[in-house]
Amino acid sequence: MKQYAGIDVSLKESHVCIVDGEGRIVSEAVVASEPEALAQHLLKWQASLGRVGLEAGPLSQWLHAGLKAAGLPVLCIETRHLKAALGAMRAKTDRNDARAIAQVMRVGWYRAVHVKTPEAQEQVALVTARKLLVNKLVDVENSVRGLLRGFGLKLGAVGRGRFEARVREQLDGAPRLLAIIEPLLIARAALKDQLAVLHRQVLQAVRHDHVCRLLMTAPGVGPVVALTFKSAIDEPARFARSKAVGVHFGLTPRKHQSGESDRSGPITKMGDELVRTALYEAASTLLHRVQRWSWLKAWAVRVARRRGAKRAQVALARRLAVVLHRMWRDGTEFRWSRAEAAMA
Repeated sequence: MKQYAGIDVSLKESHVCIVDGEGRIVSEAVVASEPEALAQHLLKWQASLGRVGLEAGPLSQWLHAGLKAAGLPVLCIETRHLKAALGAMRAKTDRNDARAIAQVMRVGWYRAVHVKTPEAQEQVALVTARKLLVNKLVDVENSVRGLLRGFGLKLGAVGRGRFEARVREQLDGAPRLLAIIEPLLIARAALKDQLAVLHRQVLQAVRHDHVCRLLMTAPGVGPVVALTFKSAIDEPARFARSKAVGVHFGLTPRKHQSGESDRSGPITKMGDELVRTALYEAASTLLHRVQRWSWLKAWAVRVARRRGAKRAQVALARRLAVVLHRMWRDGTEFRWSRAEAAMA
């Protein structure tokens, strides 16, 4: 009889539950959250194990790789489906969570999550680290603006390269206030320098990646957007239809239909927020900064006239995700006109 295992992962220890085909518990244990320890425990039942479930999380890719290398039939499962099963339990404990995961694997009520390749994981780490420094840099600049505003000092519109000089101009003749702001300026300079280091790494990665160079032929798509999109998709063949990419990144409207009620709401915002933000920024660049006309921009302009600029930007981000995936699948550059696309 086939058996099914569920692993509830914590930082130090993981709870493991194994059930048989009838749902009866065969074994329960607490094992160190290390691939070797988990594999050693599960290999006792290797001959009869049908599936091993592992909830997607910070450690899941590392543990999945180790268990897969040990020859175990491990799957990384989607958290939203699992949440519904766990929500039916009266007492939430790690032990009960492992039991629920094992039962989910037994009945097959799960959705497997794509586990990224090591190369894609490194690229995700790179764009995530860069985005973190961008956010911290903006936070420091906004904090400086807020502190100065309390003294009636307004920096106004100023570029990143002129920011520090502008602050020092405003604080000329106010040495005590400058002594307070000075550490923030030093921290900002350090953030700016390290951001430049990571940005150069992004450019280097894109320069030697033919997929990223292909994606950058689309208007509004630069090195950061291309690498972010490519690392998130990883394997384009896992999407049977390009239209599913927009849904995957939460760029489609919410839908609630019940009886006579049928409502559409804002976008779902499911999936990778980093990719969704990158696509939205690319759409903004295409609409407002790219001068060359294309069928994609013409479509977005028509949407903006009917529905407004904000909705057009979201719609363009969704369609851009579809276009980029199709370009990748077909291995073709962006077609600027409908005539070029028809001739391809």
